[in-house]
Amino acid sequence: MPDNRHDPDNRPFAIRTFEADVLKDALRKMWLIRRFEEGAEDSYTRGLIHGTMHLSIGQEASAVGSCMALTDDDKITSTHRGHGHCIAKGAEVKYMFAEFFGKEEGYCHGRGGSMHIADVTKGNLGANGIVGGGLPIAVGAALASKQLGRNDVTICFFGDGANNEGAFHEALNIAAVWKLPVIFVCENNKYGMSTSTERSTAVKNIAERAVAYAMPGRTVDGNDFNAVTEAVGAAVARARSGEGPSLIENLTYRWRGHSKSDRNRYRTKDEIESWVAQDPIERFRKLLVDHDIIDAAEADTIRAAAEAEVAAGIEFAKAGTDPKISDVTRYVHAEAKA
Repeated sequence: MPDNRHDPDNRPFAIRTFEADVLKDALRKMWLIRRFEEGAEDSYTRGLIHGTMHLSIGQEASAVGSCMALTDDDKITSTHRGHGHCIAKGAEVKYMFAEFFGKEEGYCHGRGGSMHIADVTKGNLGANGIVGGGLPIAVGAALASKQLGRNDVTICFFGDGANNEGAFHEALNIAAVWKLPVIFVCENNKYGMSTSTERSTAVKNIAERAVAYAMPGRTVDGNDFNAVTEAVGAAVARARSGEGPSLIENLTYRWRGHSKSDRNRYRTKDEIESWVAQDPIERFRKLLVDHDIIDAAEADTIRAAAEAEVAAGIEFAKAGTDPKISDVTRYVHAEAKA
């Protein structure tokens, strides 16, 4: 078989499209997501974090790959499993940890916690604890962009469980009717809580539902960084050119349970291990090494730097400012009625 690594016409899409420094930064973000969530999980076990969390370990290529074609002016809406989306859109882990720890230095001053991190300066309109809750928000953001004559687009992340919510169908329909610049990215990790998509969804691939709303639909390997960047990148370009929305389905898998209370009794050990073997970070690292973007030593350096950043972020959060009881209503907004 010929070696096409140095042939510009035969190299993978991501290698052809992005500069080496951008690809290295993508690997850094994937490691940041992995180590951030492992650090959050450890902090929860130690009693430093209260409440619950939903981890996306194993889904890093979907988050980072989907955001590769975006700028700070572009928007995203996220889900209860949204830490990876935050980091992919440029969030700093120290402020994310501060939010987890309930500190004033957090992105939402410690009021939002795991499921409600937002950073509008980076175009992150926020995660959402409601299944499918980000779908109409994304459509609203895309409508605003179109009405104001801007060139930004919105990516709406949602899980397979949301594709059977009414909000999914309403959002896709109105986005298509008005040709809005929004890309619907379904992260299909096979389970809505403990219910398999095979038992809950009539179509084999969720992307098939795009045809009902006259928009392109595409299903890709969500653990393949190259496949994700190519599919979502094409959808972003289409939206920017005024051609309207697309539906991309990233097939992926969460290595951990649905949340910290999930005992994983509905999945077999063999199934989990088969997906762990498809580690998206290792696959992306190999892609970069194989195409001479980095060598093994530099890949290790990138991982070590991510680990150090996460460790420093946890210490930053530990030393953060606790909110005052007297400020309990601060940042809480309500409409007064006469």
